[in-house]
Amino acid sequence: MSKLKKALEKAEEVRSENKDDIFLDESVTPAPSSALSVRHFDKTPLPVTHEYVQTKVQHVDFQFLRHHKIIPICSDNHVADKIKILRTQILDDMMGHGKNSLLITSANRREGRTVTAINLAISIAHQIDCTMLLVDADLRNPSIHKLFGIEAQKGLSDYLLGKADIPDILINPGIPRLVILPGGKPLSNSAEHFDAPRMQLLIREMKARYPDRFIIFDSSPLLTSADPLILSRYIDEILLVIEAEKTTKNDIKHVMELLKNKSIIGTVFNKLKH
Repeated sequence: MSKLKKALEKAEEVRSENKDDIFLDESVTPAPSSALSVRHFDKTPLPVTHEYVQTKVQHVDFQFLRHHKIIPICSDNHVADKIKILRTQILDDMMGHGKNSLLITSANRREGRTVTAINLAISIAHQIDCTMLLVDADLRNPSIHKLFGIEAQKGLSDYLLGKADIPDILINPGIPRLVILPGGKPLSNSAEHFDAPRMQLLIREMKARYPDRFIIFDSSPLLTSADPLILSRYIDEILLVIEAEKTTKNDIKHVMELLKNKSIIGTVFNKLKH
């Protein structure tokens, strides 16, 4: 039985039970279902322990992150523990096979994809022996910088248009070992840019430059654009976010058809009710 077929059956079960030099700063098994609604948070901020030479540092407001269901500190928190389980499964499966890039996508918008990507990235950054690069690859609607509450005048779209260099647009949000590549200005023709040599070269450079770096690409939804399918040609694994009681059976069937022959590491069932 395929991973997505299992996801389809699980989603149906949940629905029935719950009616309610290019850059860079020098400086499985399927995942189990995970409820990522946030209730309790740690309050102690973490200092930045890396000194960045070119990457800009913008210290984020942790209360702002918590308001947007982002978990800035990964300790003494049952939700953080669930994300740690997801993190461990992904890293064990991927890095044991020399893989270091993950594409996170969903069927539709507003199914928790970007929040999942950010929380997983922060959790991976807490690994002492791992650095984390989070790429906003949803160029139709770039939003990672908004959820962090940081300013990003330029981003990936500006790089693809030849209007910015990568060292000038990377941001550290004040969380150790985490660097963000924001999306920049929205691009209506993002698919064409993702399919161009400039993006392919960038991804290859990201993957090869540092042996301890893990990369997450937050992509647009599968049923609204070709972007994630194009990116999946160059990225090692795909993690699919499914929202309980929202993502339909037909949505998942369509996703299964689109992702056939793609490497899918697992699924996250978001917003499960208990």
